[in-house]
Amino acid sequence: MATKRDYKEEAKYHATPAQKKRRAGRNKARRAALASGAVRKGDKKDVHHKDGNPKNNKSSNVAVVSQKKNRGVYRFS
Repeated sequence: MATKRDYKEEAKYHATPAQKKRRAGRNKARRAALASGAVRKGDKKDVHHKDGNPKNNKSSNVAVVSQKKNRGVYRFS
């Protein structure tokens, strides 16, 4: 059975400057994909960073994939 989540500790992590920059990079990639027409709002697609670095938004590093694939178990194994 999984342990209970500590939301206060998670909030501290999400507020760190490094995490804010990573989140901004992911948002920037999503906005670029929206502008280019690669994704649409509500289409159940994610912008995947192939090298795992959300600050690297080069076109060779990003791909549009399903939410299921991008958020799947493989990422945590």
